[in-house]
Amino acid sequence: MSKTIIIIGAGLAGLSAALQAAENGCNVKLVSSLPSERAQSVMAEGGINAALNTKDENDSPEEHFTDTIKAACGLADSNAVWGMTQAAPELVHWLLKLGVKFNMSGYDDVDLRNFGGQKKKRTAFAQSDTGKQIMTAMIDAVRRKEASGMVERFSHHSFLTLRLCGNICCGCVIRDEYSQETVELPGDAVIVATGGMHGLFGNTTGSLSNTGEVTAELFRLGVPLANGEMIQYHPTTVKCGGKRMLISEAARGEGGRLFAMKDGKQWYFMEEKYPELGNLMPRDITAREIWKVSHESEVFLDMTEISEEIISNKLSGLADDCMTYLHKDIRKEPVSVLPGIHYFMGGILVDEQHRTPIQNLYAAGECCAQYHGANRLGGNSLLGALYGGRVAAKSACEQAEQADVVDLSCATQIDFPPASQISEIKQLNKVMQETMGVVRNENTLLNGIQTVQALTGNLPLLGMAVLKSALARKESRGAHWREDYPKSNDNDYLKTTVARFDGKQIQISFVPVPERR
Repeated sequence: MSKTIIIIGAGLAGLSAALQAAENGCNVKLVSSLPSERAQSVMAEGGINAALNTKDENDSPEEHFTDTIKAACGLADSNAVWGMTQAAPELVHWLLKLGVKFNMSGYDDVDLRNFGGQKKKRTAFAQSDTGKQIMTAMIDAVRRKEASGMVERFSHHSFLTLRLCGNICCGCVIRDEYSQETVELPGDAVIVATGGMHGLFGNTTGSLSNTGEVTAELFRLGVPLANGEMIQYHPTTVKCGGKRMLISEAARGEGGRLFAMKDGKQWYFMEEKYPELGNLMPRDITAREIWKVSHESEVFLDMTEISEEIISNKLSGLADDCMTYLHKDIRKEPVSVLPGIHYFMGGILVDEQHRTPIQNLYAAGECCAQYHGANRLGGNSLLGALYGGRVAAKSACEQAEQADVVDLSCATQIDFPPASQISEIKQLNKVMQETMGVVRNENTLLNGIQTVQALTGNLPLLGMAVLKSALARKESRGAHWREDYPKSNDNDYLKTTVARFDGKQIQISFVPVPERR
């Protein structure tokens, strides 16, 4: 009898998991509040990393691994990263076969561009709309599985809670957002692929639908949060309509330059301070440098030296967005930029097989803490979601085949937490923005904790876990920068931060990063 895998979220990680589970002969129930066409994965612009070496730079998956681990500042599981970087070339060739229209170099070589934190051209791209291209192909592939009956879609349905038999997940409860009907879905495994915790902050580059509420509910149920303090600020964003609009790293990969005015002249501070990689230093370093300089002078991204050919063939989507939303022609004038919250390296605690501590519960994509450690390389998010979805589905299907059937009568009574009021969410967003900035310190973190602990609901509970994680890590590492502890401390903190909720209080501990096998 075929096993049933429930997948929450239909972005890239969710679609990848759905395809893999169907290929493994499992029945898939794919749950999402919005259609895949509106997933945040569609918004990814710059590209996907893979050591294809089409530029004859002697690149290799081993070098990709080394760059990823270095950027992660020691906090990424090297075994998981090794698997991802080794699989990357095959995954990109598989996407080509699915119909992704990558930019090509010559007759049949995938074109590659420079991206932050990497000395080799390693980022495959489809102009500046890579996420849209990949998602279009993946949606089409999943529809074929839907037509065969292997995948059943539950669109416009939101996740409410898990069904648990002790420490065993036996399904979940969802709600039809059209009819408000509550639906219980029994399953042999649940894979969560619901994106980052953008709802904690409100004003980010991410989708407003990525609220973090699923992660918050899992945390309430006892699922640990790992490295919650590791939040990536993208160096180049612009305020646009109450959100942060991303100016893709692809612009700097194609020759865009950061500058500020100093003594009446343009000061290309990244090129002066970091001559080896310049404007393509890892994102945590670049964001911090912009933040520092912005206190003295406005910071600009200058793309006027990029040729018309490159803009037309590689950056047309970015150029159109700047004209449409900012009324800026990047061919003629620089764009004022500041760092903005972009990606959550931290999230649900998983192991190398994407298993959570609850049996039959898995997580993949941005909602989990895997592959990126303390800082994510640009181009690794699409790769991590695609690869992570595959791994989670393989693990879920294999373990489901070996497991005994769970007696659903043992499932605990459904308990829904009190919902946060809109006014409380706004207050939470304000506090999180003020306390979890590019640079942090103990006083602001303690003040934030004092304010958030008075709020009710799941999101404030998750916010409290993030704040307490940041308070406990008394060092600076990657995206976590404490001005009161400006140096890294490997003796005490070369470890994963783990936050747990026991039903009464949040406990923070540090666990060793898995050693390389």
